[in-house]
Amino acid sequence: MYRRITMLFLILISYLLQSTMIRILPLGGVSPNFLIILTSSIGFMKGKKEGMFAGFVSGLVLDTLSGGLIGFYALVYMIIGYLNGFFASIFYPEDVKLPMVLISSSELVYCFIIYVFRFLIQGKLRFGYYFMHIILPEIVYTIFVTIIIYKVILNINEWLEDLERRRA
Repeated sequence: MYRRITMLFLILISYLLQSTMIRILPLGGVSPNFLIILTSSIGFMKGKKEGMFAGFVSGLVLDTLSGGLIGFYALVYMIIGYLNGFFASIFYPEDVKLPMVLISSSELVYCFIIYVFRFLIQGKLRFGYYFMHIILPEIVYTIFVTIIIYKVILNINEWLEDLERRRA
């Protein structure tokens, strides 16, 4: 119960940070993807089901608050959460390399899916331009923010696990 409420609270904070960060610290017109960081982290910390749930709720929040097609981002984030859940068995809290690789890979997959379904279908074939000016800066910005945010998410997860152990 506490985990779900905390997850929803973190998703809302992540959405607010993500939607306002472009105005606070602009970096080439891109902003870090806090929802990818959160969804990926929950996926590889807690497994496939929790990753899918976090991804679905993150995407649904993004869908409803951005005014776009309902369900598109929910599906994309749900897939990303599920794929990160495969790495729950090799996740160690002390190791920071795996989360960095998984979050940057998730961001790359997310940007590629967005390119295919938002631009390629419309006939915009300039992938090189999109990669150099949107995907690469967003990945770098997200990785930089991950270095700062990851420890906070890890501490919250450890606090929730400790709380669940005491209640059981």
